[in-house]
Amino acid sequence: MVGLAALDPPYEGTTAPVGEFFKELLRATAYKRSQGRITRQVTFGALAVTVLLGVWRMSLTLRAALGAGEWAYLLHVPYTAWYYLPVRPAVVYYCLPAILLLVGWWTAYRAVNLPAFADFLIAVEAEMNKVSWPSRSELMRASMVVMASILFLGFILAGYDFLWIWMFHFLHFFSS
Repeated sequence: MVGLAALDPPYEGTTAPVGEFFKELLRATAYKRSQGRITRQVTFGALAVTVLLGVWRMSLTLRAALGAGEWAYLLHVPYTAWYYLPVRPAVVYYCLPAILLLVGWWTAYRAVNLPAFADFLIAVEAEMNKVSWPSRSELMRASMVVMASILFLGFILAGYDFLWIWMFHFLHFFSS
């Protein structure tokens, strides 16, 4: 009965089936709404901007690939008799990116509310609250030390570079 065992609820130590993931994506409630709020908002914002940039780039690519004709022809639609599917360019240029943008944003919203990922983000925010952040003066001093070290190492590397260039020219390694 291997087929029926896959439909049973997951046992401890196993992962949830794929169907549970998609059920969770269709939920509208937030998981542990008041915990890890800042971390979830920042994570959602990063995912939302990533989706926005991807959809924007896709719309530019579609405009360049399909042109500005009266009809746009998409490739073969599987399991149909159509080899080319004729659609109006406005559908491809505006509706398809808008639909993908909304689906991407909904998926990002649900991703930060998936129990396993939300618990991780809640733990991240709890750990970040435990961090002792440096004062402004400590931060300035540490930044100056880092910048001075970088400049010092840059000058050393430039010196080695000039030394090797001089040595190769002295040995007539480069032909002029």
